[in-house]
Amino acid sequence: MSIAWHFAARTDVGLVRSRNEDSGYAGPHLLAIADGMGGHAGGNIASSLVIARLAPLDGDSHGTDDALMLLADTVAEANAAISEAAHDNADLHGMGTTLTALMRCGSNNLVLVHIGDSRAYLLRDGNFSQITTDHSFVQSLVDSGRITPEEAEHHPQRSLVTRVLTGAREDEPDLSVRQAKPGDRYLICSDGLSDYVGRATIEEVVSAGDNASTTLRRLVDLAIKAGAPDNVTVVIGDVVGDSENTSPHPVVVGAASERTALTEPTMALTPAQKAAELNKQVTGRRGDDDDEDDGDDDRDGLRATYRNTFRRAALVTIVVMLTLAAGLFGAYQWTQQQHYLGEHGGHVAVYRGVAQSIGPISLSSLERTVDDIEVANLPDFYRNRLRATIPAANEADIENQIQTLRVQQAECLSRIATGAPCGSGTSTPPAGTTGPASASAGEPATTGTATPTTPEVTP
Repeated sequence: MSIAWHFAARTDVGLVRSRNEDSGYAGPHLLAIADGMGGHAGGNIASSLVIARLAPLDGDSHGTDDALMLLADTVAEANAAISEAAHDNADLHGMGTTLTALMRCGSNNLVLVHIGDSRAYLLRDGNFSQITTDHSFVQSLVDSGRITPEEAEHHPQRSLVTRVLTGAREDEPDLSVRQAKPGDRYLICSDGLSDYVGRATIEEVVSAGDNASTTLRRLVDLAIKAGAPDNVTVVIGDVVGDSENTSPHPVVVGAASERTALTEPTMALTPAQKAAELNKQVTGRRGDDDDEDDGDDDRDGLRATYRNTFRRAALVTIVVMLTLAAGLFGAYQWTQQQHYLGEHGGHVAVYRGVAQSIGPISLSSLERTVDDIEVANLPDFYRNRLRATIPAANEADIENQIQTLRVQQAECLSRIATGAPCGSGTSTPPAGTTGPASASAGEPATTGTATPTTPEVTP
């Protein structure tokens, strides 16, 4: 039988980040999440570009034979759009994004595309399984047997991805075809959920039997209670028979919605309306209630009204100026509580403040350099991120970012020592590990690359 799905999407910027770099989409034929990265280098733009390219695929149903190639071509176009945007704007160099998406095809099949560490889960007949494999350093440790999946949940390097969309030609996602059936519940989430809420807790909430909107709200609330140091975005698709009523209106959340949102224009007043409103504010009377009095009492009253209006305006001006000064001081104090990683003297450096200036006044200062990490020894991807600055939420986040760069430097130097090019730092796991597995945890799925052959359909 043919299928449809009830869908919902929800996002939250979290308690630490100042900007949402996640983008989510849920529609009649497409569920997708893109988790942008790059901080000041435009992760929100990267995720928005990818979702904008995928959204037109939600317009019609697609045959299974064509869906794999169509989705692969569309992701390749989205990746090229990232490259073009970075080429046109130097400030965007180093941006990238994960992507995990499910597209309906045929009567009851789904095409799954995945790159990065956003995840897709399936709840079927009471069994909860992860149907994507993270493209991350920690996952490579799990695949090689060096750590357990339970240890991976709390590993300090769990945010280090090995494959994302950066605009490079070698950025190829995993592609597979799955068979869906009524009763299935698909959950897609960014690592803002999976990194901070345990798998068992996610399973409990998803399996509780609540509708999609309630389930997403509970999941986001759990991420907030866990501290929400990252953006958290979640999408659900509940598979039903196509005879059931489903919403035809897609939902866009996160950075993609902010970049495409339209506001209703306000109605402008005509000159006559403006004059009447001004008369009402100054005299306290409506124009059609005025009497034609030319006496001295009326003139004295009008002068008194103007004096009172002037005093009120002067008082309001003083209050606004004091409020503005207090706001500027508070904003400066806030900037001095921020940190970011950048470059100084050829080495990685930690700065206090934000990488901006107001006229001759710099809003940042050098706090320390990390002398054992040379920027020249890092892959291009991480060099570009440093030049664009890498924001850090707190001291623990600073040390986590520094350790990530140490791992990348060691891998780069190891490759150079063997005569191999250092690479971009986003498509090869660190030395001593295996690459990301293509087999999904839970139900098996046929995987491929951006130029797939005809796959087997996974039940």
